[in-house]
Amino acid sequence: MSDALVAEDEMIRGLHRFWAGFAGHAPPSPLDMAARMRLDALGVGLGQVMRHLHHDRPDYAGFETWIRQTAGAPDPLVVARYHAWLDGIEPPEAMREYLNAIDAMPPALDEADLAAWERDGYVILRNAVSPAEAASAAELLWDLVGATPGDPASWYSDQASIMIEQYQSAAQDALRRSARIHKAYAQLWGTADLWTIVDRMSFNPPVTLQNVPSVGVRLHWDVSLVPPIPFATQGLLYLTDTSADQGALELVPGFHRRLESWLDEIGDADPRQIDLSAEAITIAANAGDLILWHQALPHSASPNRADRPRLAQYLNMYSPALIYREEWR
Repeated sequence: MSDALVAEDEMIRGLHRFWAGFAGHAPPSPLDMAARMRLDALGVGLGQVMRHLHHDRPDYAGFETWIRQTAGAPDPLVVARYHAWLDGIEPPEAMREYLNAIDAMPPALDEADLAAWERDGYVILRNAVSPAEAASAAELLWDLVGATPGDPASWYSDQASIMIEQYQSAAQDALRRSARIHKAYAQLWGTADLWTIVDRMSFNPPVTLQNVPSVGVRLHWDVSLVPPIPFATQGLLYLTDTSADQGALELVPGFHRRLESWLDEIGDADPRQIDLSAEAITIAANAGDLILWHQALPHSASPNRADRPRLAQYLNMYSPALIYREEWR
């Protein structure tokens, strides 16, 4: 069934077909751009949707109810924007006005920032959100983990994780609605017509004898390494001041400019098993700063050797023109 032919009770086109594929009532639905945008339009994260479908096995009515209970009623303007994209027409006027306002904003990244992006493949957007907004999200994260800043013993609960499955909250919504962040991504993508990923939070406590990092290759890519590697961004927002030894993001600067030639050089070797850590740097930044990097850079959270956890929100935007590759290397 095409996205243009849908059940009358669908809250967004294609949702029934998506549910049917993962519920075993139809051939599996592809996790393509339409599926990615559909979930983001509904305000639900990919991970939590997959977990709900596989674990709870809801019927379709139950799946729609779960979405409303989890993320609230869908925003009609965002749903209309998604349907316009499916139909290949202009988005609603209110959405066009918003995107035009982002285009008209003063640059969030200056010429030196953009030069650093071209050279190194990453840039830090300083003061991407206000201190109060960062602090509010940090408070939420402490509560989720069941920890307090002054009690190190509380930092290692079962809830503590580099990936915290938290997607919906007023504190996170405030971060995702940042016009300054949208403008920075628009400068890198060359368009304001971008969608925000509904993504997770991160809590990275100091290393102890009980949570020594696993041995092996730590740096990784979140994209297929079958050339050509499409342009895309990734982003991490620090919620507290983060020093270089505090579990900070680490990456290999400039690797986006030589990734494909490097892949040719290594031949049939598995690129994901080659240790590039000797070339990596860690990125210190302050609460409210956003690190944006090219998806072709190998990256990871570094081991936390400091005396306090790293708190962060994954925050990224993408263009509907982004190409998903089915072949994986």
